[in-house]
Amino acid sequence: SGCGKTTLLRMLAGFEDPTRGTIRIDGQDMTAVPPWRRPVHMMFQSYALFPHMTVAGNVGYGLKHEKMSKAEREDRVRAMLDLVQLSDFAARKPHQISGGQRQRVALARALARQPKLLLLDEPLAALDKKLREATQFELMSIQERTGVTFIVVTHDQEEAMTLADRMAVMDRGEVKQVGRPAEIYENPASRFVAGFIGSVTLFDATVTGVKGDQATLDVAAFGAPVTARALPGLVSGERLSLAIRPEKLELRRARPDGPNAIEGAVRDLAYFGKDSLYRIILPGGDLIAVHAVNAGRGEEHRPDWHDKVWVTFDPSAAILLRE
Repeated sequence: SGCGKTTLLRMLAGFEDPTRGTIRIDGQDMTAVPPWRRPVHMMFQSYALFPHMTVAGNVGYGLKHEKMSKAEREDRVRAMLDLVQLSDFAARKPHQISGGQRQRVALARALARQPKLLLLDEPLAALDKKLREATQFELMSIQERTGVTFIVVTHDQEEAMTLADRMAVMDRGEVKQVGRPAEIYENPASRFVAGFIGSVTLFDATVTGVKGDQATLDVAAFGAPVTARALPGLVSGERLSLAIRPEKLELRRARPDGPNAIEGAVRDLAYFGKDSLYRIILPGGDLIAVHAVNAGRGEEHRPDWHDKVWVTFDPSAAILLRE
């Protein structure tokens, strides 16, 4: 919140002027072009539907200023309502349909003018969890069928990961990293990005040796040497951060063979049914989170509170961060 997402969206729409730089849409400089002349439509979080108009009236409102015949406008409205599966609700008013349906009316209205760019500001924030999840896939399907570029602003990391082909992480007005969701999750560029996208535990580390593509690290919290995939140009003595995702870790009752085996004890345990979250206290007193899938139905193999365990992970699972 407050990183500049909505301000950036408003600049793309033409509601705010950038202090420097240019805005290009489909290769054309739009910096000085007024909002009503840009090939852009903005869908607001509140949906901003006209309460006195029908669903069809709302969808077709923006077409009144287009050079189209009445028949062409009606055909376009029908096509948009078919696209969002609301043809049977064309004669209803916004207060007569559900929140999810109002969201789709706003989307149909936004797409009716066939913009090159559709801007969506927290479009699913007003929906409940289950409806929000279902609507995410509907949005993806509609985007694929129309071919219109969507830019979605959200502070919900899971929503961004679900919707995006390409995502940007912002902090205090700066874009910190841009890439595919899997790239940003698996290879974050900084401690901020690693901590913001998904769950992660961060530790201070010092490089004690580099051999080929692997580095040996001294991590005070572990009380044991750690092996990780080396960064380009890594040198012995360099100080950096070690990040570990909870799902990349495994818990064992006995000490496993191989690298990266750290002894600890179960400090906290949360059972969610399909999976469990453990917080393991390490030799140095630090806590590390471990996420385990409950694949079997028996409880006898699951660690319990205060059990002694070994935490292990593959060297490729360790993320080394210089920033």
